Amino acid sequence: MSPRTCKLLIPLIVTLLLPAVASAAPATAPDSTTATLQQAVNGHWRSPANQARDQYRHPVETLQFFGIKPDMTVIELSPGGGWYTEILAPFLYAHGHLIEAAPATAAKFSAKLKADPAVYGHIAKIIPFAPPFQVNLGADNSADMVLTFRNTHDWLNHSPATLDAVFQAAFHVLKPGGVFGVTEHRAKPFADAVDSAKALHRLPEDYLIALALKTGFRVAGVSQINANPTDPEDINVHRLPPDLAGPDSEHAKMKAIGESDRMTLRFVKP
Repeated sequence: MSPRTCKLLIPLIVTLLLPAVASAAPATAPDSTTATLQQAVNGHWRSPANQARDQYRHPVETLQFFGIKPDMTVIELSPGGGWYTEILAPFLYAHGHLIEAAPATAAKFSAKLKADPAVYGHIAKIIPFAPPFQVNLGADNSADMVLTFRNTHDWLNHSPATLDAVFQAAFHVLKPGGVFGVTEHRAKPFADAVDSAKALHRLPEDYLIALALKTGFRVAGVSQINANPTDPEDINVHRLPPDLAGPDSEHAKMKAIGESDRMTLRFVKP
């Protein structure tokens, strides 16, 4: 069996073996939710460089799959430069709450929020988050959704205990029925997670599913929304767009591949 075939079988195996697993089909969003998400994605405050990533990151479809609604309290973990924040904040602005869990050193990100109150305004609250030293995300049972985009390998790079602590923190802060949405660079099936995270910045899908189950989550959906079958999965993701960290001679080849192959997982707190 080829690694690609094996990778595609993982969601099927999970669905067959676990009675608590829901359908892997994306959650259906009301038309008004879809329209509001699309308005946020089309926002003038998003740079052309960030909009160019939409074809690989599928923000509308991804957030629909997670089941986001405009009146939710949503926590985004380690937002980096705020690529998803630019979409989440205007989407939640009127009726919801957005909490950004970021390190105290993220001065550039904080300045970004303060510089455009019309987009972010009261909505984007920053709380300190720097695993393994700061992982508390708030009061138990207080959030509807926790989201992380391409971060889990970084926490595993610190230590398996650090990644465990992040999953535990997400579990505790979520209300019963709350969603933990994860996207991550995908490694080859059943690869050594620690080695792959360190060398390639990728994780095997089965590793994160197993960790979520151990934490107490149920698997509510496994999607191929952000899959990229042209990614060989054996190269460091930073060689691919948008970083193109390798030599100039390989840039054309990396651009032809596109951004990394990514898993998109929806976990639910019982």
